[in-house]
Amino acid sequence: MLSTKLFCTYLEEQGTPHQLLPALEFMSIDQYDEPQIGSIKVKLSQLLKEHQDKKIFVTQGYICRNARGEVDNLKRGGSDYSASLIAAAINASVCEIWTDIDGMHNNDPRIVKKTVPVEQMSFDEAAELAYFGAKILHPASIWPAQLYNIPVKLLNTMQPDAKGTTITGEAGSVGVKAVAAKDNITAIRIKSSRMLLAYGFLRKIFEVFEKYRTPIDMITTSEVAVSLTIDSDSNLDKILRELEPFGTVEMDKDQTIISVVGNQIAQTQDMVKKLFGSIMNIPVRMVSYGGSPHNISLLVPATYKVQILQQLNRGMFGLE
Repeated sequence: MLSTKLFCTYLEEQGTPHQLLPALEFMSIDQYDEPQIGSIKVKLSQLLKEHQDKKIFVTQGYICRNARGEVDNLKRGGSDYSASLIAAAINASVCEIWTDIDGMHNNDPRIVKKTVPVEQMSFDEAAELAYFGAKILHPASIWPAQLYNIPVKLLNTMQPDAKGTTITGEAGSVGVKAVAAKDNITAIRIKSSRMLLAYGFLRKIFEVFEKYRTPIDMITTSEVAVSLTIDSDSNLDKILRELEPFGTVEMDKDQTIISVVGNQIAQTQDMVKKLFGSIMNIPVRMVSYGGSPHNISLLVPATYKVQILQQLNRGMFGLE
């Protein structure tokens, strides 16, 4: 990767008017580690006005100042996050993110031999894929651009002529776009015969996870049980201990969430039939369907990850 200093040296050699804008002069986060877009917008606008004669501005990704004015980082998303925040702050016409792959693919190219790039998808679709395992983009990188409706293009440094993937407010088409896998998932099941008549049962369970700042990925309920998944086991022992008063608690590690993502997939004809017909021989622990019009998620043992991605590639996309 070309360093900031080397890139500026290259621009000087080419005679291209440019200006280095150190990220520490404008990029900041608050006490909750959230970016201060309003402050970033004001400071960037001032810096750009001071250098109106320049055509190219160069800065660093990831670093920032925290609420105490100390040198810090954005915690997640890296340079992609910085790019999206800057694009939102200056109301850019487009945010281009250059990687080593030609856009968001319909499946994981590291696991499945034949995959194809998705030419266009919505912010919601991209956020679902990024959150549930698509490594090309961090989920945090989506929301600043989405908030200000800035199109994002994922392009390939090695193949600059490739179309890549364009992410906008419009999905472009209806139906399944891609599948992704999220690893290192722990499933927790709380069974209680008192659940049906116990007001506030779910709230009390959620408060346990809130206490230990542990996000929940999937959740399903029945009359007597709640099943949910988490992707961090840093406080797992404490969480399980606090859940015990609510009923019988069971836990399974080494699970994987497989997410099938697309625009209005719940309304796509025969989609559910095709999905489950593709994985009839795979044990599915949980299914999340209906929480989002763009996503159907399945929880399976991690040992079936490669098999299910390959079978979905054939069954959903007709690709071997």
